[in-house]
Formats: sequence, C-alpha cells, structure tokens
Amino acid sequence: MEEEALNTLDEDPLGVVTHYAITKLLDMLTMLTHGNNVTISSVFYVGKEGLLVDQWKALLRILHNRNVDLFAQSGAALCLAQILFIACPSQQTATSSSHPPTNDSHPPSKKISFGSAVEPMEALISWIISQLKPSTGNLTLAIPALTAFMNATEARVCFAKRGGIKYLSRQLKMGGKKSSSSSSSSSNDRYASVQQLYELTFCLWTMTYELNSSEDIRNDFSKDNAAVAALVELVSSAPREKVVRVALSALVNLAVCVGTHDSASKSVMEMDGASFLSEMIACGLMKAIDLLLERQWTDPDMVQDMQTLHKLLVENYKEMSRWEVYKSEVESGHLRWGSVHTEKFFKENASLMEGKDGQFRILKVLIALLSSTDDDVSAIACYDIGEFVRHYPNGRSIAKRLGAKETVMALIDHENVDVQRHALQCVSKIMVQNWAVRVGSIYISIL
Repeated sequence: MEEEALNTLDEDPLGVVTHYAITKLLDMLTMLTHGNNVTISSVFYVGKEGLLVDQWKALLRILHNRNVDLFAQSGAALCLAQILFIACPSQQTATSSSHPPTNDSHPPSKKISFGSAVEPMEALISWIISQLKPSTGNLTLAIPALTAFMNATEARVCFAKRGGIKYLSRQLKMGGKKSSSSSSSSSNDRYASVQQLYELTFCLWTMTYELNSSEDIRNDFSKDNAAVAALVELVSSAPREKVVRVALSALVNLAVCVGTHDSASKSVMEMDGASFLSEMIACGLMKAIDLLLERQWTDPDMVQDMQTLHKLLVENYKEMSRWEVYKSEVESGHLRWGSVHTEKFFKENASLMEGKDGQFRILKVLIALLSSTDDDVSAIACYDIGEFVRHYPNGRSIAKRLGAKETVMALIDHENVDVQRHALQCVSKIMVQNWAVRVGSIYISIL
C-alpha cells in the first residue's frame, strides 16, 4: 500500500496521499527495526545480491517536490536515511556481531549490496547539505535524517566530502547567537532552536570520531577555524548543559587526535591535537573552562572533560611563545584585548610580522579583520596595525601598500565609538611620521 501511494505522487497535488504514505512508512520502518524474521534489509534489499529496491527514487522525488508539506519532506528524508543506514558495511558488521548465527531468535545476516545504496546516499546527503545552507535551507527538514545517518562511518565520510563540517559549523555559530534570544522557532526559521542546536552539536561530535582515520576530515575541521570557534562559543555561552556536554566532548576529541600525514604532498601543514589546542587557546577556551570549573555540575563525565581540556590547554600554552599565541589568535579571527595587544608586545615582536617568507601574512589577515562584524575585532585590528606601523621599520609604507590606510579610514565614521577612536588613532599613526595624541583628545590631522 505504501509503495502504491508513493508511486502516485504526480496524482496527489495536495500531498494528502503522500503525507499518509510517509506516516505509514515511518510506522513500518519502526516495526522492522525491532523485527526478527522480517527486517528492513529483508524488505528493501532484494535478490541474491541484496540490491536496494527502486522505490527509493519516489522518496527522493518527495524531497524536491514543493507541493508536499514539510512533514512529508522531513519524513521522506528520515525514511530514506533509515533504509540506507542498514546498507553501510560498518552497520552490517555491527549487526552480524550482535546477532550470531547460533542465536535461534535471529536469522543469519542477509547479504546487502552497499554499492546499490551509494547513489541514493550521495543524493540524500546533497539534499541535507542544501538544507544546512543559511540562505536557502530549513533545519527542521534536515536534522532528523542527518542525526539518523551520523552513526554510520560511511555516511560521515560522505557528508564530510561534501563540505558538511563547514555547514554544520556555520549553523552552530549562528544558532548559538540566536538560541538565547528565542526559545522557539517557526517552520521557516533558519536559525537553530536549543534542541536543534543540541542535535547539530551531536552531529559535529560524531564527525570527530573520524579525525584519526582521515587527514581530509582533520583539515576540514581546521578550515577557517570555524568548527573550533563554533564549539568554543557554545561552551562560553552555555545555552544548555546538554549542549555544553556534547561540545566539550567534541573539543576533547579534537585535542587528542593524532595526525598521520597520508597525503602525497608534504607542503600541507599537518593538523593534530596540538594544532587544534592552539586554535582553542586563540578562541579563548582557557578562560571559558576556568569559569565552567567554578560552577557545580552533576555529570561527572562533563567535569572530567573540562579537567582534561584544562590540563591540555595549560600544557600547550606553556610550550607556545607569546608570538605563537598572538599568531594563533589572529589566524583564528577572534581577537580579544590582552597582553599581546600592547605597545610592549609590538616593541618586542613587530619584526616577526614579516614572516619567514617576507609576505607579511599576519598583517594581511589583520587588514582583512578590519571589516569584521565584531566591533571588538575591528577595534583591536586597528590598534595592532597602528602599533606595527610605529615599531616596524618602514611600517607606514608597507601598511599603505597593502591597503590598510583606505580600509581603516572607512571605519572613522563607524557607529561604535571605540572602533571610531581606534580607527582615528591608527590612521594618524599611518599618516604622521612622529605620531602623538593628546590625552583625552581624538583630534586628527591628515595631511
């Protein structure tokens, strides 16, 4: 009955039959999951080769049909995920080990062709990725299927290859900012509720279990420091204890991962636990952990994760020079006022801004950070560029050549007074040979 209903999709403009069919199919999959003689594999994988039935295409059509309701789309994605999940070799191995042939209550494991499930799996994950995109997606549709998929190694690898880690990180970063201001979300809300935030964090946490086996996944986690920054922000804002618990666990997995350079190119920087710890320090995790440890927690595993991270962060910080701390902070894009943003620091370290290749990469990153949406980041970038100009030989001409002057001048009319003040001071340092500012005054003369 379910198959007949799905095959009449074109004859169901209002989506009533589709809605009913998906509801019944979800019920059937639930029963089959707990079945003995009749299982998902025996129903949806046929023949001696165990090939996936063609009816999966009807479910995919529902995902791209705008005439069906959101429940039908979300349900179709969840149904397809549950059907494909069974075909993953990692799950077949787990099923075989949990149901040995000697147990009379379970039949011997049926042969399933994973190859027949690869195409629909890639199609479903591509659809899930499209729903994770902030501009066009809908989290409500994607999350049930995504969480069902994440327990399979093959699905996680496929998800990572399509940039899934990047989109998860972006959603977490936006969701973390929105969740505190709204406890509920409409069906068209693209930002995560607290529950969705937890589920997205759970998905990112499961992805960390592929770190030791895949250099590509380690590199995906390190791109733009987005994943670490999102997790640290969740820990710092502490939206709910369950969210913090999973975020901490993900950070621990990142901190202890082992790098095994398996690529042919040795020019790519190897990412490992120490690299991720440096990113965490730059994002301010040490302070966040210190604050969390002062609170009372009922979950001993959560406390242990905090203590583990605190120990690793302290050990890593001791091994880093002040310049390495500063460099990591700038590269993370999360600038915060501290001892590395002082006149004394730049007097001692301004020469290191040129880098080993003389390309002034850190200075270029600072100039890019002038356009940050975070006012503190923009203000600190102005200050740092100004101090570089003061303490590096010929720093004025280098900053001008790289476009710092024009970008900073655009901030003089910024709505934030602190950004405005630091922009004025930075421009004066760039333009005036002997820079001076009267105490309590922000007057400037640009010649």
